[in-house]
Amino acid sequence: MAGALSGIRVLDTATLFAGPLAATMLGDYGAEVVKIEHPNGDPVRSHGAQRDGVGLWWKMLGRNKKAITLYLGSPAGQEIFRTLVADADVVIENFRPGTLERWGLGYEQLREINPRLVLARVTGFGQIGPYAKRPGFGTLAEAMSGFAAISGEPDGPPMLPPFGLADGIAALTTAFAVMTALRAREQTGHGQVVDLAIIEPILTLLGPQIIAYDQLGQLQPRTGNRSTNNAPRNTYRTRDDSWVAISTSAQSIAERVMRLVGHPEYIDEPWFATGAQRAEHADELDAAVGSWIAARDRDEVVRAFEEAQAAVAPIYDAADVMADPQYAALGTIATVEDDELGPVRMQNVLFRLSETPGAITSAGAPLGAHTAEVLGRYGIGEAELARLREEGVVK
Repeated sequence: MAGALSGIRVLDTATLFAGPLAATMLGDYGAEVVKIEHPNGDPVRSHGAQRDGVGLWWKMLGRNKKAITLYLGSPAGQEIFRTLVADADVVIENFRPGTLERWGLGYEQLREINPRLVLARVTGFGQIGPYAKRPGFGTLAEAMSGFAAISGEPDGPPMLPPFGLADGIAALTTAFAVMTALRAREQTGHGQVVDLAIIEPILTLLGPQIIAYDQLGQLQPRTGNRSTNNAPRNTYRTRDDSWVAISTSAQSIAERVMRLVGHPEYIDEPWFATGAQRAEHADELDAAVGSWIAARDRDEVVRAFEEAQAAVAPIYDAADVMADPQYAALGTIATVEDDELGPVRMQNVLFRLSETPGAITSAGAPLGAHTAEVLGRYGIGEAELARLREEGVVK
């Protein structure tokens, strides 16, 4: 079955991590994604865990992509890129602003070749402004957005996430932006530039911080695992040395939790009526809930909360995720056959479509695996390819 994005051709020239992940998401739903790497390879190939010298992160990030090499800094590479652009729908890039222009590959030049092209430019700080040409990574966005300032214990330092949070949010946003631009193209007949700064999308996910400061002068403090909006809300250790998390965002859930743990008297307190007031009494509520949980094993706690229709979740690691029956029912983890590693398991596509479901057809390919195939479509035969390899334009 053809994917929902079948017929859309994407040139992915980006690296580490937002741009490439956006291209992966498009590929998961049927877009033809050509991954264009420097002949030395995308840095993600050597980033993180390896098995037998094969990068595992690449296997996920490079999935559903045709892997070709092309040195865009060379005149020959630039000419080939222009040829590829002629029948592409989308280019995703994350070079520093001005780099494509220096190579003669700016949007003005590219749209002369293909007026329908959507150029998604994913950078740390965007294409304009005083920081535009600074090197930008997700870590800087996590710092500058206010995320780090509100993360961590009240008496501890600001905390950064141990994974690419801002990059992931930017990738989702880029994929949405590309689809928005493609929809606009149906109405206007021509493409446009997507200017996405990684420092921006994470701000939206942080909630009302900006408007609260604007209207009230309020700055959200660090509260650890607690919330300023409801309580009890925390992580709690169980008797068998596991952990669970609970949330009481709804008043009815908060009441069920306190009845379950044997302290219904709190429900009658005037301050228990709102989440914000309960948060002011988090110490005593956490003590009541924490002592009840500490006297029981994790499975017993989860079962009791479920029977009481209260919100609870065990704290999982990757091994737990892969063994969980709910994830299994959803098909959240997919098994993909790979020529280098054999069967590999990884996160599946993001959502299920009833008529045009996405799919993972291949894991990240070896460097340059599809160079001959893809360039051959454009009349570049073996002799020309050999010359380009000799010149370092491809590998």
